[in-house]
Amino acid sequence: MTLDKWIAVFFLLLCIVYGYASFTYPLLPFERNMAFLPNTMPMVLSVVGAFLALLILLMPSPKPDGEGDVLGNIDVASLRKYKIGPALALIAAMILYALALRPVGFLAATALFLVGTGWILGERKLHVMVPVALVGAGSVWFLVHEMLGIFLRPLPGWLS
Repeated sequence: MTLDKWIAVFFLLLCIVYGYASFTYPLLPFERNMAFLPNTMPMVLSVVGAFLALLILLMPSPKPDGEGDVLGNIDVASLRKYKIGPALALIAAMILYALALRPVGFLAATALFLVGTGWILGERKLHVMVPVALVGAGSVWFLVHEMLGIFLRPLPGWLS
């Protein structure tokens, strides 16, 4: 079995466990009559994820070309050609973002995360990245805090 099939099996198992947890999530009495329940999105995500994983599992594997290469296969012998450094840097940036949310505040942490990950991915135009990150962070904060009513600390704790 190819690597993409093994990843699909793992993803299918993950979706089944996530779906089971979301379908058996105990609702509070006042949540039962809500239009959008706390477990609605997890249920949809688990069903869509399981469907996509099954689609990958049931589709035929790609045929090798004249040289024996299959498009999308990972060549373990030449791992140095892949950009593992930026991938690990993105994972580290995600961890730092999660740790910085509370002490730095949502707006600054999100803007710094967007600019930093853009820089890691190769974007070097700061005059474009900074305004886009600020507008993006502000828009998400406004939608989540003001429209949905979910509290997000926009500024650091020592400022508010």
